[in-house]
This record gives sequence, structure tokens and C-alpha cells, in this order.
Amino acid sequence: MLPRNAMSLKLLMAFMYVSAIVNHVEGSYSGTNTGTYHDQMRRMVLMKASHTIRNKASAESRVHHVTEYGADPTGRSDSTEALQQAILHAFGSPLDGHLIKGVADLGGTQVHLDGGTYKISRPLLLPDTGGGNFMIHGGSLHASDDFPTDRHLIELRSPSTSLVYEDITLKDLMINSNFRGGGISIINSLRTTIDNCYISHFTSDGILIHGGHETYVRNSFIGQHINIGGDHREKDFSGIGINIIGNDNAITDVVIFSASIGIMVQGQANVFTGVHCYNKATGWGGTGIYIRAPGLTQTRILNSYFDFTGIVAEDPVELHISGSFFLGNAFISIKSLKGVACGITIVDNMFSGDYTGVPIVHLDQSNGRYFTTIDQIMVDRNVVRGMVHKSTVAKGSVWSNGTRWTVDFSHVLLFPNLIQNVQYTLQASESFPKHVLRNVSRNCVTVESDVPVSATLHVLVDQSMMGYV
Repeated sequence: MLPRNAMSLKLLMAFMYVSAIVNHVEGSYSGTNTGTYHDQMRRMVLMKASHTIRNKASAESRVHHVTEYGADPTGRSDSTEALQQAILHAFGSPLDGHLIKGVADLGGTQVHLDGGTYKISRPLLLPDTGGGNFMIHGGSLHASDDFPTDRHLIELRSPSTSLVYEDITLKDLMINSNFRGGGISIINSLRTTIDNCYISHFTSDGILIHGGHETYVRNSFIGQHINIGGDHREKDFSGIGINIIGNDNAITDVVIFSASIGIMVQGQANVFTGVHCYNKATGWGGTGIYIRAPGLTQTRILNSYFDFTGIVAEDPVELHISGSFFLGNAFISIKSLKGVACGITIVDNMFSGDYTGVPIVHLDQSNGRYFTTIDQIMVDRNVVRGMVHKSTVAKGSVWSNGTRWTVDFSHVLLFPNLIQNVQYTLQASESFPKHVLRNVSRNCVTVESDVPVSATLHVLVDQSMMGYV
């Protein structure tokens, strides 16, 4: 080790050497350029400091740009490994957050696709250790020609029935499944959001939601084949746009433009708002929303648009459909499995058809099981053009000069032989006859008087039993 005096001397000599170099460089400029030289030096120092700050920020940032992991944004080469590495890295720095117990808080970390298109040959998996407060966004994913046909491009898969993911967001993505499987799979995840995604060319499901709780899909477009209707391939459309096997999910402002089934529902307490289904038409065997939750349905369909494809509900219990538009003979089918239909409200909708005799609500009893458990059914206040109006509430009048008046409601009442309540008035012009309600079978109401009289019978009937004891 050098003595202190020797060290001081060495530092002094170094300073004089640097000063001499600087003076020499300055001396090589004219007097008018000396300021320019100093300005250049200051800019270099600032650039160096700025670069240092950026590097430090990048090292500490929770935004992981996939191109920095070697992903090819042109989509020419396989980027699976790079994208997967970015996801693993994003899950590697959890915080002491406040998510549900057992789910690590990732602090808002993001995997940013940098607006590129990336080819992948196997699913992008979130680590099965779980985590939350995380987002993937901002680019396109394209399945390779050897992508497995029984998987999805992005998968949240819990290793058990426990919830290991919470507050996961998939946003601003275009997903092309290349007819090699599905788009997004969410299994046993809590409070997941799919927002502004365009999912196409799937063969199984555009989106699969299985178990978990509160997955929200909004502002998205889903279709097996890209079209705007009238596709010559429509009869061959297959797959399911959104397949829900779970409870408490919401689909809002979503368009499903090609699939065999727009939305399949196998769970309770789900809500659909602002959905536009013009997937495979009913005439080709398609369904807009298929509710396969018999006995405990608890489904609400609001302000939606069924474009040549309608709704099917199996043995529905607590089903609400309102404020929706059914175009092109699209109708609602209540399908009997065990003959149960309870707590159904179909109100304030619009139906438009081609005057070929299609009813707005159809009872499917093709399996031989007739509806026998019927309670609290309200089909009313619907506006109908070009289709057969069906209702559980009806009014009618008939004039006759005699002792017998019959009003036939069989053409409008939904259930073929079920009148639960009758209110009637016999309006006679001169006399005051005695009269009585004689019969309500086969949806016909018959009233008789004791003497002949010229009178009009006014009748209100109800099949719903709502509000009656």
C-alpha cells in the first residue's frame, strides 16, 4: 500500500495530465468554438446519465418486453420459448400484496408484446405456482402448423381445484388459432378479465372458462371464420365461441360472428349484456346462446342481438331474457328434459321474421317428456312482426246473441292447455242475465248465461301463476 503522501502525489499528477489533455483539445479550437465544445461535452454527460437512468429503470421495471427476450415480432420464426421466458420472469418477483390468500401479488407486472405478431408452437402457460395482478397485452399470437389441436394458445391451468390465479388481464390481443385448437383457456381463476381481444380460426373454443369465479369478457370479437354474414361455409361452422362451465361470469359487448354455438352456458348466475350473435343460423342447426344448466339456470340475457340464431334453454329454472332483438325468425326454445320450466321471464323484446309461421317462443318436447312442472312463467310485452306471437298473458273479446260465448286463446298462449287464472266481464246491452264461467280447457274460455242475450264477452287469462295464491 502506498503512503498517504505518495497517494496524494499520484492523484495530483493524474489531475494535471487530464487537464493538459483537455487544454490541448480546447486549444485546437478557435475562440469562437470553445463554447460549442463545452456544449458538446455537457450533452455527452447528459446522454450518459440518461442512459444510466434508463438502464436502471429497465432493470427495475415490471414491464417485460418480449422482444428483449428474443421473440420475433415478424412472426417468421417460433417465439414460444422467448414468450414463455418473459412470462416466467414476470412471475418471478412477487410482492407482499393483498390478493386472496395463497395468491402472490405480482405488483401489476406486464408482458408487453410490443405490437408484434408471434408464432407459437405450444400453449403459453402461466406458472402453476399461481399469481395475480398481472397482464399480457399489445400484440398478436399465431398458432404454428404443428400446434397441438387439443390445447389453447394461452392457458391458465390450476394444478388442482384450488384458485391460484387472481386479477389476470388479457388485453388488446389478436389470437389466430390457425384451426389448431382453441384461443384462451381459463381454468380455476378468480377475477379474470379478457378485454378488446379478437379471436379467430379456432376449432374447439374461442374462450373456455372452467370453474373459478368472475371471469369478465368484454369488447371482443370471436369467430371461427372471418366474415360479416352470408358466408358460404356457414353450414359447416363448428366449435363454440365462448364455453362457460362455471358460475358468476359476465359477457359484455361481445360479437360472435361464426361458430356452431355462440355461447355455451353450463353454470349458474351468469349474465350476458350487449351480445351480438350471428354465428351459424338456426336454419343450419346453430344456436346463439345454449343454456345447458337444467334445474338451476339463474341466467340473465339483456339488450342483446340474435341475428338469425336464437336461444335454447334446457329445463330452465330462473331465466330472464329482456330488451333483446331477434332477427330472421330467431326464436327462444325451451327444451324439456324432465318437463321443468319455472321462474322464466321473457319480456320487452323485439322479434322480426319472414311471415312463415315461426313462433317467438317454442316448446321443445321432442324427447316425449311434456312440461309438467310449470310455475312463474311470464312471456309478455314483446313486439312481434312476421312471427307467431306467443305469451302467457292474453286478452280477448267475442260478441254473440245467445246463451254461450267462447274466446279461443290457443293460437297465442304458450302452453297448450294451461290457464291458471281468468277474469271476465259479460257486457250486455239491455237485460241483466245470470252468467257463469263454464270451461277453460284447451285454452278456450266459455261463459254461459241463463237466458239468451246480445252481449260481448271480455276475457283476460294468465298462465303464469305470478302473484296468485
